[in-house]
Parts: sequence; structure tokens; C-alpha cells
Amino acid sequence: MEVTDENLATLANYLQQTLNPDPNVRRPAEKFLEGVEVNQNYAILLLHLIDKDGVDMTIRVAAAIAFKNYIKRNWTVDEDGTDRIHMSDRATIKTLIVSLMLKSPEAIQRQFSDAVSIIGKCDFPEKWPSLIPEMVEKFATGDFHVINGILRTAHSLFKRYRYEFKSQKLWEEIKHVLENFAKPLTDLFVATIDLTTKHADNPQALKVIYGSLVLICKVFYSLNYQDLPEFFEDNMPIWMPNLLNLLQVKVPCLETDYEEEFAPHAPGFVTAVWTVLLATTPHPKYDALVSNALTFLAKIAEKNNYKSLFEDPATLSSICEKVVIPNMEFRESDMELFEDNPEEYVRRDIEGSDVDTRRRAACDLVRTLAQTYEDKMMNMFGQYVQLMLAKYDESGAAAWRGKDTAMYLVTSLASRGSTQASGVTRASPLVDLAQFAATHALPELQRPNVDELPVLKADALKFLMTFRSLLPKELLITALPLMVAHVNGRGVVCTYAACAVEKLIAGGMIPNAALLPHAPALLTALFASLGDGSEPAKHNEYVMKEFMPYVFQMLSLLLELRGANPASAAGDSDAYGALLPCLVAPPLWERAANVRPLVRLVCAFIAARGQLVLQSGRLNAMLGVFQKLIASKTNDHEGFYLVQTMLYKFGESVMQEYAKQIMTLLFQRLSSSKTTKYVRGLIAFLGFYAAHFGADKLIDLINSVQNNMFAMYVERVLLTDLQKVSGALERKAAAVGCVKLLCDSAHFTRGALAQYWPRLMQALISLFELPTDESTLPDDHFIEVDDAPGYQAQYAQLACARGVANDPLASIDDPKRFLAESLGNLSRSAPGVLPPLVGAIDEPHRSALQAYLNAYSVQIC
Repeated sequence: MEVTDENLATLANYLQQTLNPDPNVRRPAEKFLEGVEVNQNYAILLLHLIDKDGVDMTIRVAAAIAFKNYIKRNWTVDEDGTDRIHMSDRATIKTLIVSLMLKSPEAIQRQFSDAVSIIGKCDFPEKWPSLIPEMVEKFATGDFHVINGILRTAHSLFKRYRYEFKSQKLWEEIKHVLENFAKPLTDLFVATIDLTTKHADNPQALKVIYGSLVLICKVFYSLNYQDLPEFFEDNMPIWMPNLLNLLQVKVPCLETDYEEEFAPHAPGFVTAVWTVLLATTPHPKYDALVSNALTFLAKIAEKNNYKSLFEDPATLSSICEKVVIPNMEFRESDMELFEDNPEEYVRRDIEGSDVDTRRRAACDLVRTLAQTYEDKMMNMFGQYVQLMLAKYDESGAAAWRGKDTAMYLVTSLASRGSTQASGVTRASPLVDLAQFAATHALPELQRPNVDELPVLKADALKFLMTFRSLLPKELLITALPLMVAHVNGRGVVCTYAACAVEKLIAGGMIPNAALLPHAPALLTALFASLGDGSEPAKHNEYVMKEFMPYVFQMLSLLLELRGANPASAAGDSDAYGALLPCLVAPPLWERAANVRPLVRLVCAFIAARGQLVLQSGRLNAMLGVFQKLIASKTNDHEGFYLVQTMLYKFGESVMQEYAKQIMTLLFQRLSSSKTTKYVRGLIAFLGFYAAHFGADKLIDLINSVQNNMFAMYVERVLLTDLQKVSGALERKAAAVGCVKLLCDSAHFTRGALAQYWPRLMQALISLFELPTDESTLPDDHFIEVDDAPGYQAQYAQLACARGVANDPLASIDDPKRFLAESLGNLSRSAPGVLPPLVGAIDEPHRSALQAYLNAYSVQIC
């Protein structure tokens, strides 16, 4: 395909057709472009089309996207050597792309920037040494459209340094970048900071300047991610004060706050929304409208600028009477949900599902107003609450809806702050929670018929559960048997009772002495609520959530005990075999409380029913569980325990085909999130691996994942963080693994890793002699957010089902003795190897080592 006007016009025509909504036009054009992209000069035609100012911008952007996608699909050469781009095209693209990118509009510039990043990942720096000098040259233009284009490209190119695992190739690339880019970036940073002062009164200029500073900071972060380079270390006096200033600076013209512009219009919108709320009927089809309208009022009410719209007592009274209370009332549609779909009712009420409800929106509005106008709200709403409660006392069951609304109001008014574990932890001092609970919640639960007035019973249970950390312990102890009795209720009542009991027990709010008399009744009620299994659809999943973590623990204990006696295993394989597929089902692992007991149960299967696991084909599923656990900062230690059990019990013959993938996952996690807990677990696990399968096998395996990776692990993890390993079994595994490396590895005693031998011995002696290093790593301070469902049962260890801590290195009772004897064996098998290695150890450590050798009568030569 020659670069001619005719071919450019043809290409533009087909690109135009790819934008056509009619698939009969669009798809043939897409097919045509896919067919011709293999031709020489196709990409060059695209670049010329993009560069033509006379071409419609829509087509130019389409061409830029097509070019980026072409690069993404074709630039990497296949493993078999197939190259889909002609060499001359590759050279021309790299010659043109940077200059074209910088002169293009921003929409095109961003596509080019991504393309440069893709090309750079393959070719930079070896096959594209001119890239950085060409980019740096453009900093001198002073044109921030050009400069920002360079910075966006640099960010795209360098951000992979944040997640790629350390390697010699990566270090060489970063070194090349730093030598050519670090100083120009620093000079640009200083110059751009100066411009913020010079253009302090020019909002348009400041937007561009601060946009550049954001990009500079992103690039700076990428270049410093792997390690602190010497250049930036030397230039900290330039970078750090300016970064500190950026953290603190206020630039009013850049703040995206439209309060000032919106303020004059706010009263009109509030009046309109108010009118809508007054005119809307309780029909469910208006629920979304009402919820959003109430949310709007809450958002307006929390702004200080609009206090005047709500502070009038007459306004507050009108809000209470005409908006809040009508939308808190229990409707027929709510009753249908309560009776016919209790799971959905619970999700909306106490789990906080994504479905907006009128009640929740009304509660949010009350909470917002109560925080600003507490006294007024309490007096006003308190009167309505008293009226509704008095009417219920007078009329009884006929007025239950009024009491239901009153309890909702009190909950909304009183709550000031809460946590998942403890419920509401701060409440309004103007509400006597204990008196309200004793006077209005407990009496509903004291009715002997657990199915009488079920909505009020659910309200009472919810009130006690919500304010449990603020209510007197004596009141909770009094309420416990009432809650237990209501586990025998139906639907929502049963669920709320089970939830409330679990929250009280897991939170330690009920002493064991108070719980013990009611335990038989509680267990009976819980088991009864599960039914006989004939109608699974009627099972209450919330009762199962009380149950499941404990059931897993009990099953683990039974399997561990039976596994110790082979004779007992013969008759139960079918029962356990039926259970096994369920244990690796993903939904079970979504519940935080299930993870620890499930890992224990899976490990019990591996230990006691290993053949059953292999024959059933569940090993891959278990490895999938390991992959999920190891990626989690919360559960990575469970992942180590699981994979160690698999390796220990199944052995090398079974696990060898998975070993490389296991190591790949472990080191990917190390690269992406290096927390103290993870590093401790990794060192102990690799120590276990070296002890069981051999030091050189471990080294060769890790190096098969990436060349020279084990040396990087030794230098950047083992030597620096060995002292952080805690726990008796973990420290023992780490120590024995180090002994295996020092005494059994040809790589360490005579190979490329011999340079680390003295330092590793010193680190091991420090592990023996010094206390645990309690310092933390930077990634510890990043909080992990789990996408967990709203309601979570707490994990609680059953005292009667505690597992035994199995030591996979039980044959080694004293790691110091093991070190001395292993050195003796090495000295005898390879005379002359040890003296120069030991001689390189510094004096304090050498004395300690000699003491070990003397204690066990070992001599080395």
C-alpha cells in the first residue's frame, strides 16, 4: 500500500464507515481494515491521515484509535518468530510517532501516548535508544501542550516499574532512564513550581501548570518505586520541600466546588423537591423518586450555607409531619416483602443493599437534621414518638404501625456513629437508650407467642442489636433468653434473633456464665430452624452463617481425629467425598468468618483423605483457593498454610507440575504488595520448601520463573527481613531453610550465590541471638477493602475444637545444633570450602558461630 492521496481517501472512507451505527455498513468496513492491516505501509498511511489538518477530526481520532489497536495487536513478535509488521514500517513508526504525538490535539495525543508505551515495553531502550533524548529535547519548548504530552507518555512508559518484578534487565532500563531523564525532570519540576507563583492570578494557566505537576509527580513515583535512586537521594532538598508545599497548598480557582454558583438556586430546588414529596403517593412505583428527593434534602441540610432553609421550627415541624413520618410508615408493600420475601427485606433493612428505600432515606434525613438542630429535633420528634407510643398503649395491636414508626424514629435520632463489630458506639445524650429498650423493646419480646406482631418483634430485636454496645450488660443478659426463643420464629424474626444472638456472643457482650444456661435451647432452636433438609429453599441462610464457621471447625476436628486411625476411615469415604466438592465452592469463601475454619478443614482433607482429594480431581480447585488467599493481605497467611500442607502431604511427585506456577504467584504478590506479614510468611514457607525438597531445587525452581530471581530474593528480602519472622514454628522453618542454603546448596558454597554466604550466615546468627524485628514495611499502611456482603458473621474459635499445631520439621529439635552438625557434614564432604567463607564473617557473629560449634563438638576445616 503506497502512501498516495488515493489510498488516504480510501482509508478515510472506510474509517468513516466503521463509525456508522448500521451494522450492515460498519462490519464490512471493519473486515476490510482487518484484511489490509497486514500490508506494508498500512500503519504509515494511518499516521499520514492522522497528521492531515484538512481531514475531519472524527476520522483523525478514529485513525488514531485504529493505529493504537494495530500496535497493540501486532507489535510484539510471536514466540515462533512471526513478525506481522515490516521492518521498514517499524523504523518509520518510531521515527514519526513522538513528533506527531506532540503536535496533535489532546484526543489524538492520548492514543499516541498509549501506543508509545506499548512499543516501549518491547523495544525500549535497546531497540529505541533515541526515545528519551527525543522526549527530553521537547521540554525546552516551553509549550505545555507539548510538555504534557511528553509527561503523559513518560507516565505510560514508566508506570510498569511499579509492578514489574526486579530483574537485571529492569535495573539496566531504569538506570538508562535515570541517566537521561532524572535531571531534566527535576529541572522541569523546579521551573513548573516557579510558574505557579508567576501565574498565581491566572486560573487558566494554573489549571495547565498544576496538571503538569500531577504528571511530574506520577513519573517521579514510578522512577522511585523499585528503589531510591542516587540522583533523587542527592536531590531530596529540591523535591521534598516542594512536594510538601504541594500537599499543603490551596488553589481556590482549581477547587471544583460549585456552591457559590448553586447557592442562589438552592431555595428554588428545595421548594420544588418539597412540593414533589408532598404530592407523591405511597405507591411503590414512586419509591426511587422519593428516596432521591429525600437524599437531596439531606445533602442540602448538611451544608452550612443552607442552614437558613431548615432552622425555622415551623419548617422542621412540617418536615417531620409531612415528609419524614409518612415515608417511615410501614406500607402494605413492606408487609408483602416482610412475609413473602424475608431475605430481601433483611438485605434492605439491616444489610444496606443497593436498593434505596423510603425508610432509609427518611432516616438519613433525620440523622442529618439531628446533628445540626439536635435540641429542636429531639423536642419536636419526641412529641410525635410519644403520641405514637401512647396510641399503641391505648389501642394495642391495632396501632402497631405507629409504634413501628416510633422505633425507627428513635433509632435514627439517637445514632451518631457505628462500627460493624459493635453496632452504634456514639448516641445522642438526649435519648435514654436503656429506658427505651426496657420500656418499649423488651415487652415486645416478652410476649409468649413468638409469631405475634412480628414486625414489632423484628424492630425490638433490631433495636437491641443496633445499640448493644451502649446498653447495660444486665439488660442484654435479660434479653438473651428472649432472643433465643425468637430463633423459633419465622422469616425475618428468626433471622434478626439469630443475628442479634451472634452479635452479642461474638462481641463478648454476654459472659460465658450467663450464656451457658441458654446454650442447649439456642442450639435446639438453631438446628430446628434448619429443618430436616427436605426443603432446602426454606433454609435460613443467616442461621447457617451462625453455624458455618463452627460446623467447619467441628468437621475439621472429627476428620483430624478419624484420620489418625486408618481403620476408622474405611466406612466414611462416601460421606466425606460428598462434602468435598462443597468446600471449594467460591461462595463459601466470600464470607470472612469462613476462611480460617475452611482452610483448616481443607487441610484436614489433604492430611487424612489425600487420595480422595486426588481421585475426585479437586486439587486444581484447592490451588485456586490458594491463589485467592495469597492475593489477600488479610488471608495470605492462610494461603501459605494451605499450600505448605499440600506440598508436605502430597509430596514432590504430585506437586511438581504445579510448583513453578505456585512460585510465580508468590513472587507476583511480593512485587505488587510487600507487607511485613507476607514477607514473614514467604521466608518461612521457602525455608520449609528448602528443608523438604532441597535447597538447590528451590533455587533452580525460583530461577526458572525469572532468571537470577533467587539472588534478588536473597538480597532484597531474606537478608533484610529475616529478623522480622515471628512465631516459633515460622522462625524454625526460616532457620532450617537458611541452614539448607548455607550447607547443602552448591549454588551457595561454590556457585554464583557464594557472595551471599557470609551475610546469610550473619543474618541467621542474628535470628538466633536477637529479638524479633518489629519494624514494618511501607505497604502495611495501605488498607485492603474487601468486596464483602453487608452482614458478616464474626469468626470465633471453638475452645473444644482447637487444632494441634503440626510441625513439619519435628525431626529437628534445635536449629542451632542442626546448623553446627550440617557445617560439620559439609566440612567433611568438601574440605577447604568453609574456612574462607567463615573468615568473611564479622567478628561478633564469628564468635557466636564458634560457640555453636564448640557446644556440639564440631570442628570445620
